[in-house]
Amino acid sequence: MTPARIEELGADRFQLDLDFRDVEGLIASYALPGPEGWTIVETGPTTCRDHLREAVRAAGIDANEVDRVLVTHIHLDHAGGLGAAAELFPRATLYVHRDGLAHMLDPTKLVASARRAWGAAADPLWGPILPAPAARLVALLGGERLPLKDGNLLVVNTPGHARHHLSFFDEPTRSLLTGDAAGVHLEGTDRVRPALPPPDLDLEALLASVDRMQELSPSRLLYTHFGPRGDGVQALREYPPIVLRWREVALAAAREEPSVEHIADALERSERENAPADSASDERPDLISGTAMAAQGLLRYFRTRGLIP
Repeated sequence: MTPARIEELGADRFQLDLDFRDVEGLIASYALPGPEGWTIVETGPTTCRDHLREAVRAAGIDANEVDRVLVTHIHLDHAGGLGAAAELFPRATLYVHRDGLAHMLDPTKLVASARRAWGAAADPLWGPILPAPAARLVALLGGERLPLKDGNLLVVNTPGHARHHLSFFDEPTRSLLTGDAAGVHLEGTDRVRPALPPPDLDLEALLASVDRMQELSPSRLLYTHFGPRGDGVQALREYPPIVLRWREVALAAAREEPSVEHIADALERSERENAPADSASDERPDLISGTAMAAQGLLRYFRTRGLIP
């Protein structure tokens, strides 16, 4: 296992690289100081459990000092390791959106969905999805404030990417932990890529959530995929046009041929036409937010909205 990679974000905050798929800069967890212990946001999948443990240790945090673990939503790259994290952090209370809580208690449907989407690659990619202990799970709806050492963490309901999506606004530092609600922004690139997966993608809710996040006037965004971006409000302003371009490209393709393959090919061509020349060899976006997954999400969205037969 590679040495843990952590980044100090100031004010006793840390970014923890979970080294997903043995690639740096794909999935981040964040550690925030609480009044008496630490809050961890995002666990990643179970395959990242050892990286999470070592990164927490490298940040100088004892596992018994972690008293809260939060996930933005229950997709496996964000919360697949929540049950495993319950074992890593035995004193921690676990927080998840109310609409995702049942799946954390009994992940049977999550496992089945992962195997449908990923086939034989699902188990080595995500690892075993362990149930989270019911006595330690707390449901969130948005609007709650959880105490930090120097202020509060505001829970923000941000559906669209998924109906069970939350973001977290670190009020003392004006940092917004966006999960996938503001897309994917990987290190070393200025480009934001939409995150538009099945099964319950809702573009109207997604755009409304971006508006809600803008109202907070964050000074920076902390992306799960991946890391900080300092111009928070501007980053949020840039995201809707990118999403709408993908929608336009995908809808035109779906009306020609309503197949995942055809839509994904159209999105790939559009990305190549719009991407800077020096990003052509960067395969990281496909590892975390591939066009095939977006094509599945958009195709289902178009059909449920009656935009295609």
